[in-house]
Amino acid sequence: MSNPTELLRSRYGELPFNSEIDWNESLTTLLSHRSIRSYLTNPLPPGTLEILVTAAQSASTSSNLQTWSVVAVEDTQRKEELSKLAGNQAHIRQAPLFLVWLADLARLSYVADSRGIAHEALDYLEMFVMATVDATLAAQNATIAAESLGLGTVYIGGIRNRPEEVAQILNLPSSVYAVFGLCVGYPNPEVNAAIKPRLPQSAVLHRETYKLAEQDEAIAHYNDIIKQFYTEQQMNIAGDWSQHSSERIATLDSLRGRDRLREALNNLGFQLR
Repeated sequence: MSNPTELLRSRYGELPFNSEIDWNESLTTLLSHRSIRSYLTNPLPPGTLEILVTAAQSASTSSNLQTWSVVAVEDTQRKEELSKLAGNQAHIRQAPLFLVWLADLARLSYVADSRGIAHEALDYLEMFVMATVDATLAAQNATIAAESLGLGTVYIGGIRNRPEEVAQILNLPSSVYAVFGLCVGYPNPEVNAAIKPRLPQSAVLHRETYKLAEQDEAIAHYNDIIKQFYTEQQMNIAGDWSQHSSERIATLDSLRGRDRLREALNNLGFQLR
């Protein structure tokens, strides 16, 4: 699907606005994004991983501190172990490449120590946020690059379910944690993955100041759109977006162990002052 009108309609469940901008391949790649959860076992061409990392390193990074790293996992047994820790998700085992994106303060600590310079600032929440943002920007660049090459991807937040065990499997040093995983591979053509509609722009785009109550109409409209999408895709999801989202935050059980994330991060060397 490359027609701009159809891509916009798929992204919002309707044609949201008329645009007079000149379309390009970058926009097509971005708007075509969908989560792929079924992969062929075909290996990736040589150099693919390196190109994805190059794209990742082309992302913005705060103060050029480059507070992220990535572990490329291709070993079958290691993918199996990570799959179990992340909720036993089969696509982690299927995909030929599983990338674990890391917030990494260890490298700065190591460099500062080598110069005999203190690194007190690394113990503060700001540096943790910076590293997490850096890792996220890098991963998104890599994701777009992968999809531009005809590959499929899906982010794995479940990698945070059991941070200490993930760190052990990946041999992570102190002050490094896995922010999320990313499956990369060729989509299984027998499994259709549709573009999932997003909230209307009137719910997420605020001009000049934020307006919460004015989102009611947009959210109600989106509830109707997403219910229709669930039906068309034969997805076993009860209720609408508001109901589904509310249930996901109703109890600590929905965090799947991540309610102890602060404790886990402290154990991994993050002071979070």
